[in-house]
Amino acid sequence: MSPARELPEKVRVDAWIWSVRLTPTRTAAATACRGGHVRVNGDRAKPATLVGPGDEVRVRLTRPGADPVERVVVVRRVLVKRVSATLAAEALEDRTPPPLPRTERPTAVAVRERGAGRPTKRERRAIERLRGH
Repeated sequence: MSPARELPEKVRVDAWIWSVRLTPTRTAAATACRGGHVRVNGDRAKPATLVGPGDEVRVRLTRPGADPVERVVVVRRVLVKRVSATLAAEALEDRTPPPLPRTERPTAVAVRERGAGRPTKRERRAIERLRGH
């Protein structure tokens, strides 16, 4: 019989945000850390930064076609491997503020320089995205 493995008190932040399903891959988690999108207790985190129970982790997530979202979570339990969604939800406390209602969001205005001519197809699509079409 093998001896029982003890869970560590702290684990790397890139491994933890991957294991609680904030990022789809560990590579994406490490890239987010290197890009300055992850903060632990208010400080920018490198991928090897250690986190333990009680630490606040802020992760800015960007998805194609959507506004960037900052998730604010507190570590409840240290995880070493990726687990099911129900176990991952128990390992963190989500303190992310609710999104602003659609009416309170600032409206982007498409501005073109006078005399710039007709917009290209790419510019028209960007204008349509800004207007919410």
